[in-house]
Amino acid sequence: MREGKGGKDRVVMLPDSLVADLRAQLARSRLVWSADAAAGQAGVELPHALEREYPRAGSSWSWFWLFPQDRLSTDPRSGVIRRHHLYDDTFQRAFKRAVRQTGIAKPATPHTLRHCFATHLLQAGSDIRTVQELLGHADVATTMISTHVMRMGGMAVRSPLDRLAVAHA
Repeated sequence: MREGKGGKDRVVMLPDSLVADLRAQLARSRLVWSADAAAGQAGVELPHALEREYPRAGSSWSWFWLFPQDRLSTDPRSGVIRRHHLYDDTFQRAFKRAVRQTGIAKPATPHTLRHCFATHLLQAGSDIRTVQELLGHADVATTMISTHVMRMGGMAVRSPLDRLAVAHA
């Protein structure tokens, strides 16, 4: 992810189980891009000075959004009509609706997924420093907050003897 919270770039893993869904999303996005290009739409706004360096890049498929907004919008600064990416608010509303529809009683937000991700990694035996790097935390103490939901003794560390017993079974 480019320029996330705190202006930091993040590297995220792509689970093998999501590759087919991601390819399908790319195909849907490409249809939207094709329709926009056929209609002569402006493409996407390029970051920083790239527009001057690569003037036609913004209208190319390689710069188009993976999750495009469902409608065009007018750039308030330039007046150019173009498609933007899916807004955070749009995703948050869809997430809230999904939580409600599934009947989950506990409060949950997209940010809750970060805590779940960290918790599951730690429960699976990942070390805290690796989890810290994946979450992009400067201080390991911030990462440790994710461990508060783990109600296991010894910070969920399993004895090496448990693995030996499984290996010999």
